Amino acid sequence: MNALPTKLRFAPSPTGLMHLGNTRTALFSALYAQAMQGIFMLRVEDTDRQRSTAEFTEQLQQDLHWLGLDWQEGPGQDLGHGPYFQSERLAIYQSYYQTLADKGFTYPCFCPEEMLTLARKVQLAAGQPPRYAGTCKSLTAAEIEARLANGEKPAIRFAVPKRETIQFYDIVKGPQSFQSDDIGDFIICRNDGTPPFMYCNAIDDALMGVTHVMRGEDHLTNTPRQIMILNALDLRVPEYGHFALIVGKDGSKLSKRHGSRSILDLRQDGFLPLAIINYLARLGHAYEDLGYADFETLAAHFSVSRLSKSPAKFDPEQLHYWQKEAVSRLSDDAFWQWSGISVHSIVPAESARAFVDAVRANCTSPSDVLQWANSCFDERLDFTAEQSELIQAAGKVFFQTAEQLVANVGTDYASLCKQLTERLGVKGKLLFQPLRLALTQALHGPEMQKLVPLMGSELVAKRFHDAAHLCH
Repeated sequence: MNALPTKLRFAPSPTGLMHLGNTRTALFSALYAQAMQGIFMLRVEDTDRQRSTAEFTEQLQQDLHWLGLDWQEGPGQDLGHGPYFQSERLAIYQSYYQTLADKGFTYPCFCPEEMLTLARKVQLAAGQPPRYAGTCKSLTAAEIEARLANGEKPAIRFAVPKRETIQFYDIVKGPQSFQSDDIGDFIICRNDGTPPFMYCNAIDDALMGVTHVMRGEDHLTNTPRQIMILNALDLRVPEYGHFALIVGKDGSKLSKRHGSRSILDLRQDGFLPLAIINYLARLGHAYEDLGYADFETLAAHFSVSRLSKSPAKFDPEQLHYWQKEAVSRLSDDAFWQWSGISVHSIVPAESARAFVDAVRANCTSPSDVLQWANSCFDERLDFTAEQSELIQAAGKVFFQTAEQLVANVGTDYASLCKQLTERLGVKGKLLFQPLRLALTQALHGPEMQKLVPLMGSELVAKRFHDAAHLCH
């Protein structure tokens, strides 16, 4: 066969929102394609009629574009291998069913799902891998015709060859070997006429010229089945690479309880696309001495040899680290736009640039920016019981004196601190913590020398006045 250009694909099923697991699959595929100067293709596997929706299909494309994972082939980018929605390729799959039938690789299965489910439970209880027993394989032509005439709708099973060894080299995990006798005859057409993943996924990879398939190791046992299908049809078998899955800190399957969220949720919470990309690129892949980087740089240093064979543990703190790195690189104008309309409605236009300069180092989300906008410009702060106790510990005289000094020093925070120390003898924590808390409702945050001028003398005096009223 003639050599094909390197091509990797992302083939999601639009049955839900994109999550971190399938986003990482898309990212690794796109990075490898870029590293090999190849093609990254999107194919939508929407044959599940009940669960696939147009809304999810549209959202996954929006998510990929937002992340910067633009495909060079796929919906809207037809390079001659379309259509790229499997629901539009059913006639293709039907033609290959006939080819397999003509070669003796298929037979109809009339077994009800209830019976198959029970058989799987019995096998698992006995410590055996669930495998179809071949019940319908021995049906005669007359028996098949009779059941069809009776209105029964069979599934179609692939007849797995006996006593064969299926071997392939996994570009991540190394040499792999499976025995066909350990693999039961599997369904390649449901009884409603739709093709399952196992079948159409393999055929499309071959017909679309996919040279490398990168996917999670939960698909490893699917690979020998797909290789058998392709070999039976004399179609090209791609190279496969199966990387370790993402798990929670407790080692169990990643879920919402571990802090995992959809890409749409992360986007709505203000996460930046390159923050997510930088985090996921390192989740199960090692980069040596490479800090925050754009997609092209990450791709230039990507190698399947650096993919871990151990599960990758999701760490929300690491995601927030890369978010902070991404936010720190925003221009002032980009930071302002990212902060959102709630912030824009609070911060006076003439103070916007000074406000951004004051708070940006302390913000990793628009909600952080909103908190500081309220701290700087809201008329009233609502203290918690614990915060009120800290203010009361400073004492009424402390805040009354601070309020009086504002009339002389205005928003000169350094002068305010100096004169408070001279008058009351307080310094260090006893000075700075009550001041910061009374003015911002926080014990930590941006430089007060930058925040206080934003508030203005009148609001600063009012906050000291309110703090004094909290004291007994």
